[in-house]
Parts: sequence; structure tokens; C-alpha cells
Amino acid sequence: MTRGRFITFEGIEGAGKSSLSRAMAAALAAQESVRPTGRVIITTREPGGTPLAEDIRDLVLARRETGMPPATELLLMFAARAAHVAQLIEPALVRGDWVLCDRFTDASRAYQGGGRGLDAGSIDSLANMAHPGLTPDLTLLLDLPAELGLQRARGRGDAGDRFEDEALGFFARVRERYLELAAREPHRIRVLDATLPPAALLRQALALVDAL
Repeated sequence: MTRGRFITFEGIEGAGKSSLSRAMAAALAAQESVRPTGRVIITTREPGGTPLAEDIRDLVLARRETGMPPATELLLMFAARAAHVAQLIEPALVRGDWVLCDRFTDASRAYQGGGRGLDAGSIDSLANMAHPGLTPDLTLLLDLPAELGLQRARGRGDAGDRFEDEALGFFARVRERYLELAAREPHRIRVLDATLPPAALLRQALALVDAL
């Protein structure tokens, strides 16, 4: 059986990753109904995606008076990721399913590496432990200015999470690291203009996915 495809969506808060992931899943399902191939589309997210990983997500995102040390945050992210890969992502890919994931290890490189200043080598070591040999086939990086992303995120009307409480400089560092990663791996990480209208953004994303 042909192995499935693994597509990830990355970007700072407010970039529209979740919306694009849902829209792409719907578009691929529509294609499948017109021209059936037997392809199964699975959407998931990080941190989370399985019951165990979702429990860890709650720990990571909750606001606390004492805060959370950066190393603790990083280790929790990878604890959730290890469960997610073992219990959902890898079995789906082995079955031949296509997995669309809202964030993956590039998020740790950008948020805990670029944003928190943690060592890139340590992050890579944890990645090798949590998902040895697994790299996304395609990563769609939704890029926009940090000011606009934060404005969008804080204007959604929900309670948000502790990451949205961070200062603008934090998100500027995260965005900078994301763009550095894209420059290093231009064939895998494709940068999309997240300020485009949703329909135009989806068309660009689908063109990249079709190339797979």
C-alpha cells in the first residue's frame, strides 16, 4: 500500500492556519466525491490530536500565576507530539491516509526556539526521539506581520490562551524563525501570504498540494 501524505500548517497566532486546514480538507473531500481515488483525509492539530495529547494541550495552554518555564513548555509539547505521532499520525500514514495537521515540530522550532530562545540542537534531539524519520511532505507557512496576527487573534472574541498574552516582540521573533526555516527548506516549507482573501489563499495552497 502507498504511504499517505503528511501536510502541516504553520504560522503565528491569527495567521489562519486552522481555517485553511478545514477549507483544504473540504476541498479535497469534494475532489474525492467527483473523482474517487479512495484517499482518506484526516485533520488534526498540535498540541493535541489524541485524548492523551489533548490532556497535555490543556496543561500547555492554561494561564497560571506562576507561569511556565520554557523548558517545561518544550518538553510538554514533545510529550504531546510523541503520543500524537504514535497513536494517530503514523498509523494513518501507514494506511495510506492523508493527514492535515495544524502545527507540528516547526512550531516548536519557531515558538520555543525563536520565541523563547531555547537551543535548536535540543529541539532537534527531541524531534528525533518523538518522531524519528518523520518529516512533513509539505508545510504551508502562512505569513503575515506580527502586529496583524496578534490583532486578529485578540479580536476573535474568545478567551484565548496564554500564548496570546505574549508581547509583540515574542511573535516577531517567532515569525523571523519561521522565515529562517523556510529559507533553509524551500522545497518543503512554502510561504503563503496570509493577508490574502481566504479563497485566494486556498487556491494557492491547493495548487501546492496537487503537486504532491
